[in-house]
Amino acid sequence: MVNPESIFQTAPHARRRHALAWIFEALERDSSYIETRMFGCNAAYIDGLLCLVIADRGAPWSGLLVCTSHERHAPLIEEMPALGPHPVLGKWLYIAQEHPDFEAIAERMTALVLARDPRVGVEPKPRKRR
Repeated sequence: MVNPESIFQTAPHARRRHALAWIFEALERDSSYIETRMFGCNAAYIDGLLCLVIADRGAPWSGLLVCTSHERHAPLIEEMPALGPHPVLGKWLYIAQEHPDFEAIAERMTALVLARDPRVGVEPKPRKRR
């Protein structure tokens, strides 16, 4: 009998595992967790809120984006000074994968998401019907 996993791994169209997928592993245990693709990145939703986006496409799309509002930037940056507004999506905070504090910030952000910290998460805009 053929192992279906081995076929998937060798299939030419098989999707590669995201380089930063480890960030979402803690979120996967939450019953409300949903992961989707977004602009070539992966997005994590908890309780219907868009919370985190992982990107590994090259600068400035190589790191962790924290989905939040401008009003909530200051308290998060005060707690984690390595965070800053994303250079393209300034409404969200960002830390580059190359930053020395990247892993610690990523772990802290997943903990905040799981704790339902009100500083993290935005309502996704409804999709427009075609």
